[in-house]
Amino acid sequence: MKLYKQIIIILIVFFKTGNVLSNNNLFTVNNIELEKGSRSTNAILANQAIKKGFKQLISKILLKDDVKILSDMNFSSIKQLVTYYQISNVSDEKKNENFVIFNVTFDKDRIHDLFYKREILYSEIVEKELYILPLLIKNNEIFIFNNNLFYNNWNNVYKNDLIEFILPIENIEIIQNINNNKNNLLNLDIKLIFKEYTNKNLALVFINEDNFNINKVYIKTKIQGKNISKNLNFPKKKLDSKSFNEMIIVEIKKELINLVKSQNLIDIRTPSFLNVKLSQSKKSNLNELKARVKNIDLIENVYVQEFNKDYVNLKIKYLGKLEKIINRLKDKEINLQLVNDQWIIKTL
Repeated sequence: MKLYKQIIIILIVFFKTGNVLSNNNLFTVNNIELEKGSRSTNAILANQAIKKGFKQLISKILLKDDVKILSDMNFSSIKQLVTYYQISNVSDEKKNENFVIFNVTFDKDRIHDLFYKREILYSEIVEKELYILPLLIKNNEIFIFNNNLFYNNWNNVYKNDLIEFILPIENIEIIQNINNNKNNLLNLDIKLIFKEYTNKNLALVFINEDNFNINKVYIKTKIQGKNISKNLNFPKKKLDSKSFNEMIIVEIKKELINLVKSQNLIDIRTPSFLNVKLSQSKKSNLNELKARVKNIDLIENVYVQEFNKDYVNLKIKYLGKLEKIINRLKDKEINLQLVNDQWIIKTL
């Protein structure tokens, strides 16, 4: 009888607080820096922060073509999407300057409703590392590490927090593999270059400088296990050589980020459901599960279907791919495993 009372208390807490599980980590934009003018009021600054935060949010989670779809939104509509905003501490080096830092959190359900109405898919990137090697091809010569300005400057241009671009260090094996395939570079197996990271997101970029002032770029990637290729052309603009090459790096990075987003899309119009069994071997299992799950944006709800002294049957409503959900649960020390055609979930 005592155990049943404990279960009922847990269920009451679960139902009372379980409708919105996520803490909106994905939909929070931090460190929005604004400069205070002589006539800037707190209300004016807050509105500026919301505008800037919304722009940063959609740039982060939407494909570049979908960002354009929301370009017609007026400020009053954007403001309705905000849950709250706050002023953060300014760094020590800027304390004596007229700067203010805002954090803005957008409401997950309202954002979902907006995307649903506009038929927009959004992206949640969990695997942020992309292993990449840009190769310069000039006058039929391949520059891998030495004299390759794209390799040398890759991480000095267009820094962002969406993707961490990781370049290989100079390696004789990489040089040999590329030279052995120099007559058929486009068919070079990308896994030969990144042997230690075959399960990661990978990219080879071939930047070909020709005699017609056009840089032709071929991107070869393996993202989320899928092979994706892309061709880009960059006609010579009225820029000095340094600025032109930096522009190429920026555009290639943007394209690679868009490719990663495209393989991590979530369609809120098609949620999935998963029936799982949770053992009641520990009194706090259900409550502990709820506490950990609430930080996973992809999980929208957990419904209690049946319970007794031994187990609880739950139905999980989630967005995205099941594999990603399993990995996100694992990050929160929750194990989800299929045993004899039954999904078993437990906190570790």
